[in-house]
Amino acid sequence: MLTLAYPDHLTDLLEDFLGRIDYGEDGETSPLAEAMNYSLLAGGKRIRPVLMMSTGEMFGRPARELLPTAAAIEMIHTYSLIHDDLPSFDDDDLRRGMPTCHVKYGESVAILAGDALFAEAYRIICEQQEADAATKLAVIDEISIATGLKGMVGGQYLDVAGFDEGEESVRLLHSLKTGRLIIACVRCGALLAEAPEKELEKLVVFAAELGLLFQIKDDILDVVGETAILGKNAGSDERLEKRTYVSTFGLERSRELARESRDKALAALGEVVADTAGLAGITNYIFERQR
Repeated sequence: MLTLAYPDHLTDLLEDFLGRIDYGEDGETSPLAEAMNYSLLAGGKRIRPVLMMSTGEMFGRPARELLPTAAAIEMIHTYSLIHDDLPSFDDDDLRRGMPTCHVKYGESVAILAGDALFAEAYRIICEQQEADAATKLAVIDEISIATGLKGMVGGQYLDVAGFDEGEESVRLLHSLKTGRLIIACVRCGALLAEAPEKELEKLVVFAAELGLLFQIKDDILDVVGETAILGKNAGSDERLEKRTYVSTFGLERSRELARESRDKALAALGEVVADTAGLAGITNYIFERQR
């Protein structure tokens, strides 16, 4: 059994920051802000922003100084979940053990809540992240690429469009839909901490394997997990006939691929000249997680 050392203190730090975000809403738009916070403050391990902060800490930047960008990443991730759950996509009614945003507030409000979270995320980086202008622009550019056509949204399109079902097609789909934002989290943490370029290159190799591990594990849990533990409906991938690692490679081979990606990710961390304990803990948590 792997010894897990997930940096929960970073999750706690982020939760406090998220709870204090001021959208500047007035009485007429406060119901929309309520819908935004309903999904944003629903809990979870906050893996993506924690990954970013842990990377920054490795290179000497205190986690508190990274909170605006960490929050922005979680806001963008939450927007993607709200939209992913919509009837036009996965039509899910459960997320993190609660009714999904469109079930709670209606489809139109859910769409707007996602849109607003996406926009507000960039405002928070611009207004609150302490960094020089060039670094801020680099961070914004990195997140924009990771969540746009060459990243998350592009992967979502491949998912709904249903192109080739071969192995490489599945790898590409998930490297865009899931993996690219995970790479961006590591890159943003390194950029804000002014990490050496040589170390950043090694971390990208790590993050690519981590993204692969995350998606394979997610696909496995959809098959073997229980709804009450997952906090979302188990078996939805099969119901929607989604292309997953399990549907493509089978359950046992997917488990082997997950172990291989974990080992490759940890090996890549071994090449980094810094204290990588936090990132190793995140890697082990993802491999062992049951939800």
